[in-house]
Amino acid sequence: MRDTTTFRLIERISNLLRSEERKKYVTLGLQPVHFQLLDYLTRCNQFSNTPVVAAEYLGLTKGTVSQSIQMLERKNYLLKLPDLKDRRVTHLQITPQGEQLLKNSRPIDAFINATEEIYNQSFTHIDDGLNAILLALQKANNAKSFGTCHTCINFINMDDHYLCNLTQQPLDKTDSIKICREHRLNPTILNTPT
Repeated sequence: MRDTTTFRLIERISNLLRSEERKKYVTLGLQPVHFQLLDYLTRCNQFSNTPVVAAEYLGLTKGTVSQSIQMLERKNYLLKLPDLKDRRVTHLQITPQGEQLLKNSRPIDAFINATEEIYNQSFTHIDDGLNAILLALQKANNAKSFGTCHTCINFINMDDHYLCNLTQQPLDKTDSIKICREHRLNPTILNTPT
């Protein structure tokens, strides 16, 4: 069970971060892939700043990277430069405008803010730390927690009979461990896998 819990926590954190990326980038008329490409170019060396290597690193098709390069070049966020020794090779270089765009639009800020909130806490298992990060991200972004019923403030357990206090509907044992849209974390629950 721990293996799937860890995977699901990582997946949920990733989904929240990607969602924040999309919201931010759409307002700029760009897609997350454009920022991933620009970010890669700020971190790769002179031998790895080609379209082919960028596609390999990002796990994207050459066509997707090619279209992204064209879009970023039109917006003056990157330049294509021929290799001085081999004219068949093209290098990519981020422009100062591209660097400024990245600096002003990093979605990682949401992650940093969330992790700062839990930085001094100690955890006995990775799931506890990931869950704390997830909860901090959800809180910072006013996102729904989509937690499991039994970890919700509205969950009532009376002699193994379960009730949702919000809907006033009975729950069976199976429902009590499933994800709910109306979930509100019960603050007395510390380990709340989602």
